[in-house]
Amino acid sequence: MIAHAEKRPPPKRTRTPHAESSTASSGAKVSLVDFPKVYLTTPDLRVKWIRRGVPASEVKDLVRAMDIPQDRLFKSLNLSTATINRKASRNEALSTGDSERVVGMSNLIGQVQAMVEQSGNVEGFNAAKWVAQWLEQPLPALGGEAPGAWLDTMEGQKLVSSLLSMMQSGAYA
Repeated sequence: MIAHAEKRPPPKRTRTPHAESSTASSGAKVSLVDFPKVYLTTPDLRVKWIRRGVPASEVKDLVRAMDIPQDRLFKSLNLSTATINRKASRNEALSTGDSERVVGMSNLIGQVQAMVEQSGNVEGFNAAKWVAQWLEQPLPALGGEAPGAWLDTMEGQKLVSSLLSMMQSGAYA
């Protein structure tokens, strides 16, 4: 997926103001809980957000939007509660790896929102809450595991995204 490139040192992590980490090239702030925008954003812009580091406070926003206990989401995304809480209190950004998994989760919710919008029946639907519940349901396609158990890696997130796409097309029974 990624071509072998010249190695360069990782960017230094400094205090990152909340609005900076997810600012679109147009200068407009994009929140990770604006799921359709995250989903429809170009991959290169999502990569820039990830490299800058997602503000830890946005993970708290994601937990609230999904209406689940934070430890459940943190476990699925392999995030440390202590690290998230510490960085949120200091207005710091997450590491690249943690940011990537959080952006991936936001992207999955955006994918579900887009699917429902394409069906034309969005009234009363909350994609974040639906995803939170669906992630806990064991699926035969995952050997009886719940999709939430696959979110700690990008390959797992791609697999979950593919399952969602199959559900939309009717290819998954």
